[in-house]
Amino acid sequence: MAKKREYKKWSQQQYTHGAIWTIWAFACLKDGDKAVKYYKYIVPIEHARTRELQNKYKVEPYVIVADMYTAPNLIGRGGWTWYTGSSSWFNKVGIEEILGLKIIDGNLSISPCIDSEWKEYSIRYRYKTSIYNIKVRNPNNRQSGITNFKLNGEEVDVKKVKLVDDGRINEIEIIM
Repeated sequence: MAKKREYKKWSQQQYTHGAIWTIWAFACLKDGDKAVKYYKYIVPIEHARTRELQNKYKVEPYVIVADMYTAPNLIGRGGWTWYTGSSSWFNKVGIEEILGLKIIDGNLSISPCIDSEWKEYSIRYRYKTSIYNIKVRNPNNRQSGITNFKLNGEEVDVKKVKLVDDGRINEIEIIM
């Protein structure tokens, strides 16, 4: 008679790679509230803000973990740190999908998908010898969409900027 196979019971609160794809999906759906909420769940320092949390987390508070455990004796513990696959996707989703900064074919575009409570944020982007200071304002508590895009005080209808290596400091102002 064949021996019945037994599987160890284990549970994970977070499988980071999959969680990041979920965040990306919320950003694609333009649900900034959920995208940012779940993004914050993955931020390592959020798991180590207090001594009590640090004692549970037990890993470096400055690197992405592959997973977080919920087994009774491991609740809140991070596992498999320095997992570069998840960290690169984490970075990409945060910059490109939440903050909305994308470079495509030499053009800079900003298409935020943020928490509706965010009032503003700024990015300083260097392109070779040029600098682009980007200020995004959200006076109407929107999660996505741009109503106004200005480059150096002038309205830009296409809502993107051709990157130029001319050593200038450029000011981009975006109103959601």
